[in-house]
Amino acid sequence: MTKLYAAALLLAGACVAAPALAQTSSRLDDVMKAGKLRVCTPGDYRPFALAKPDGSYEGIDIDLVQSAAKALGVQVEMVKTSWPKLMDDFLEKCDVGVGGISVNTERAKRAGFSAAYMVNGKAPITKCENVAKYQTVADINKPSVTVITNPGGSNERFVRTYLPQAKVVVYDDNVTIFDEILKGRADVMISESVETVVQQKLRPGLCAVNPQRPLQYGEMGWLLPRGDTAMKAWMDTWLHLSKAGGEFDRTVDKWLK
Repeated sequence: MTKLYAAALLLAGACVAAPALAQTSSRLDDVMKAGKLRVCTPGDYRPFALAKPDGSYEGIDIDLVQSAAKALGVQVEMVKTSWPKLMDDFLEKCDVGVGGISVNTERAKRAGFSAAYMVNGKAPITKCENVAKYQTVADINKPSVTVITNPGGSNERFVRTYLPQAKVVVYDDNVTIFDEILKGRADVMISESVETVVQQKLRPGLCAVNPQRPLQYGEMGWLLPRGDTAMKAWMDTWLHLSKAGGEFDRTVDKWLK
């Protein structure tokens, strides 16, 4: 074997080994070292995450992420964001993003996702007397129908994509947006089916339209750093064990039943 050939083999081996070395660092290590898990959430989405007036948060995702942090041995540090700023704030300030976040390809360009923890497609909600009028996308996609939506998230994306003929009203407050339908300022809102079920319980006069048969298939997951296999593996393992052990179902039932 010539010295030149031997040197070439060594160089090739180094090139193969280099990517493996690059994967040794993980945000998971940073979180454990810092003792805190920075969690971004818009905090305006029942039953997943809602910011309370005293600065605390409640909901399905809040309980779950607190439990995950406890298992990791760290404290949760909540970071308030909004749906239009969610991705920028997550990349700049947070380790995890929660709060009823739909899994989609646009977000996947910039971040990773945990395993989906809920299948939860888009469904309409309207006044109960109008349920029969708004059964399908075709029923809603008309100039005579006013659709109200919160900005910057998957709800607005659905409306812009599938309801181009409807009159669209963008409303910034995702907590009081459903009252606009009761006040007659909008006919329909499109949201995740589980939220429409919660809102019809909270606001008599509103009814979810076929929440068991959503207009579009959807999944929910937590935002994670893109390409961080160790961070994703830990979160997915925790989620799997939470579901298998019953904690996940107990948490969901607490907020939905």
